[in-house]
Amino acid sequence: MKIRVLGSGAGGGFPQWNCSCPNCKAVRAGTINASPRNQSSIAISSDGEHWVLFNASPDVRTQLENFPEIHPKNKVRGTGIEAIVMIDSQIDHATGLLILREGDPLTVYCTEMVKQDLTTGFPIFNILEHFCGVNHHDIPLNGDAFTIPNIDDLEFTALALKSKAPPYSPHRNDPHEGDNIGMIIRQISTGKTTFYAPGLGVIEPHVEKAMLDADCVMVDGTFWTDDELASVGRPLLARSIGHIPQSGKEGMIDILNAMKKPRKILIHINNTNPILDNDSKERKILTENNIEVSYDNMEINL
Repeated sequence: MKIRVLGSGAGGGFPQWNCSCPNCKAVRAGTINASPRNQSSIAISSDGEHWVLFNASPDVRTQLENFPEIHPKNKVRGTGIEAIVMIDSQIDHATGLLILREGDPLTVYCTEMVKQDLTTGFPIFNILEHFCGVNHHDIPLNGDAFTIPNIDDLEFTALALKSKAPPYSPHRNDPHEGDNIGMIIRQISTGKTTFYAPGLGVIEPHVEKAMLDADCVMVDGTFWTDDELASVGRPLLARSIGHIPQSGKEGMIDILNAMKKPRKILIHINNTNPILDNDSKERKILTENNIEVSYDNMEINL
């Protein structure tokens, strides 16, 4: 199984265009040991030629330009992207679908709730019907695995996560199963699995089991502390907007430390998070706990 991190940042990327927090200011000035980050997305393949894109961020054009394996091969136009899997319908995960409108119909796998959001409150699917069109496939939430044509040797199993729909969603304040999912990706020939969940607000029993059984977990690394956004004048707690902070009691460090089997990688890292500084004490704590921080263009082979 081949995994490519196309973007490792949270919404807005790093540096965020309108932010002058210590991290953003320092990375612009080159006074911090940190690298800019696009908004989160990964691609997965079993053969290195045919790929599944997880989410389509607003930075997707740059991400794909930096990814030669996905470029056209021996023809004028084409792509190694066989399908796009939507984890949720957040703007920073869905807007990139509009950037991909120049080609053939997009093959998109998502839950019914995500489809509803992307045809109502944020009607990207409707807009794309005037360009390339969308071939939609429903993601089952009953524990059944599914496969994707031309993606040999991989199967996918979605897990419903406790979460809210995006702010624009008609059912923002009425959560439904399928608003947000995690995904188990299993290579059939080897049995190796990856669990991917860039947004995690609660570790429910079925999620914990998936993480314990995985060979690699790529999970929510958005915030270091629960009240981190206060530093940029936003009185929102990480847990209240669906993210488990790394530090503190029952934080992501505690959760991951209880898991001995998987390789542990954080993704979807907010611009305010001190772990973006490779020399920070917070990064040292992660390293001491065998927790990695993903970065753009990172490659993982299982």
